[in-house]
Amino acid sequence: MIEPLAVLSSPALLEALAAIEHERWSHWQRYLHSRCERAADGSLVVPAELVARWEQQMATPYGRLSEPEKESDREQVRLYLPVIEAALGERPT
Repeated sequence: MIEPLAVLSSPALLEALAAIEHERWSHWQRYLHSRCERAADGSLVVPAELVARWEQQMATPYGRLSEPEKESDREQVRLYLPVIEAALGERPT
């Protein structure tokens, strides 16, 4: 029987999760870029109100986030769960 830790540390699972992470990051970057102003030199300027909001969120422990903020984090985690569940389900018994 393959140990759960061996499954969870497999290169295939790592690559599948890394692909999801890249998609999550790409989605965030598209959103961030859409909210910023592009300067003449190509740099992006983040509006001050977004900086303030995101800095407050960064400084807030998960347990103290608002319910909509927590749900946003849960939505992201739900992207990873099917891959983890599939990896654990493939373990021979």
